[in-house]
Amino acid sequence: MNDMLKIRGIEFRSRLWIGTGKYRDFEETARAVEASGADLVTVSVRRVNITDRKSENLLDFIDPKKYKILPNTAGCYSVEDALRYSRLAREAGVSDMVKLEVIGDKRTLFPDTIGLLKATEILAGEGFIVFPYTNDDPIMAKRLEDAGAAAVMPLGAPIGSGLGIRNPCNIRIILEAAKVPVLVDAGVGTASDAVLAMELGCDAVLINSAIAGAKDPIAMAGAMKHAVIAGRLAHLAGRIPRKLYATASSSFEGML
Repeated sequence: MNDMLKIRGIEFRSRLWIGTGKYRDFEETARAVEASGADLVTVSVRRVNITDRKSENLLDFIDPKKYKILPNTAGCYSVEDALRYSRLAREAGVSDMVKLEVIGDKRTLFPDTIGLLKATEILAGEGFIVFPYTNDDPIMAKRLEDAGAAAVMPLGAPIGSGLGIRNPCNIRIILEAAKVPVLVDAGVGTASDAVLAMELGCDAVLINSAIAGAKDPIAMAGAMKHAVIAGRLAHLAGRIPRKLYATASSSFEGML
């Protein structure tokens, strides 16, 4: 498919983005990323050493020359922390991009959308390419876009829940209104969830737990790769309308 995703002039050949948390070790992480076909990986600045090149480092296994590295602010519960870790990653030369998380609740890991909006405005004003993780609220998605977000990343379900896309209607409304790319982030549990996200018209899907937590992460990474491609092709092809009654596949004209 000659169907690259472009965001702020950056080209992504794959519409599957991969998280790097929860794997058994860096070797398994690298194998899963390779199997997924992704060319972008997200890395938690708080939880994974990517700024000190003197010790063992994820970037020893994920080549920054081959993969785009998207630092994220996972585990940040305040605007100040999210800003600090975003700036740290950029100052270390990792990336001008940031997957922005400002978490509001430890039990659900739902975003603090007020803090998220504030942090988006600040970082966008500083020249960051901001990808905010938000809830599936179309109003907040629009406000984040207006604040300078390069894309919006609504959750399909709570982080790590594997529940799939619980509110496809809201995702569709976000897609209708958005002038920036929309990526489903969080909640995907299996390949069919990724297909649905892409069939709805999402520009990409970010997946971590569903791959890292699978019985066979490498096989699941491959399954997600094909799911995203299939869902994108189905979206571009255009599904038939849903009808209450049957319609014959073959014409009755000319029958004996």
